[in-house]
Amino acid sequence: MAVDATFREASAQPRVEQLPLSHVSIELGHLYMEDYAAGIDGLRANFQRVAPWVEAARRACQQSIGDRRSRISTCFLVDDYFGPFGSPRLIVPDLIRAAADAGLEIDYLGRESGCASADGVPVAQLVEDQLVVEPAPTTDGSRPPATEVGWLSNGQRSPVPGQGGAMGVISQWKPPVENAANRHSIFVDVELWDEKYDSARTWSCPFLASVWQLLRLGMLRNLGEGVAVPQPRPDELPERWDELPALLKLNPSAAPFSAYRTFSVLANRFLPVEHAVRTILGQVNVTGVVAAQVAERADREGVTLPPELVERIEYAFVYSGSSQHWH
Repeated sequence: MAVDATFREASAQPRVEQLPLSHVSIELGHLYMEDYAAGIDGLRANFQRVAPWVEAARRACQQSIGDRRSRISTCFLVDDYFGPFGSPRLIVPDLIRAAADAGLEIDYLGRESGCASADGVPVAQLVEDQLVVEPAPTTDGSRPPATEVGWLSNGQRSPVPGQGGAMGVISQWKPPVENAANRHSIFVDVELWDEKYDSARTWSCPFLASVWQLLRLGMLRNLGEGVAVPQPRPDELPERWDELPALLKLNPSAAPFSAYRTFSVLANRFLPVEHAVRTILGQVNVTGVVAAQVAERADREGVTLPPELVERIEYAFVYSGSSQHWH
């Protein structure tokens, strides 16, 4: 009996890079450009509010993993995407000093622009390509997909009253319905991007924050390779943010940037943004090989890892003491 054999070059097999992982990535804050107007005193006050929650997260990780074995890294996200502000040559040293005054150290500094594009890789587009929108039970497919209209929901939207439906039936108003609601619905409709300016796409704050979480969880690859890989701090900081790497490693001895879990200490004004983030991440289909790599490594280390990404993300929302700003 003839047997067909298929031969492949070894190089044709896609290789998926494994990233080093900490046990937890602690975010020390994410400030808008307006928040830097108060100077180092304002930054110092922010880190002083953050410090007790960071210490609590450290203790929880150490108690779970063990003091000597636990790998914990910290990060801070700078909002440089929605408009130019200040200079990293001045602001980065102020951030480092203000954190140190509160007993904290920033291991990694991320730029929000790097969540849109980093090192020539369209990072936000990579995430959009992995969206698998959860259809509502009664959807009729009349609404264009999220990747066309830029809106993503966690359920069934309200029909437009008077809109003609199948067989000429005029629809009546109905309330939106959350998928898998717990008795009562909490419906969320998230804008992922818009194209208001010269038809150029502008990603929304919740979508970029979703990318940030995926980077921190070590879930993104481009052609099998890691994206927004941390780069060492240059000897001299540049004048412009776009002259910095997407992710800067400020502490040479820091534990890995990506981690099995993330913990973010944020001003309470970020609560609706992070609700939107969880809605988005609940509909991201991470590459199977990447998800399997992380799960297998967690198992080897004896780390309990929830299967759902959103269950690996935790927060503390604190009073910021400042006015609210929205993108």
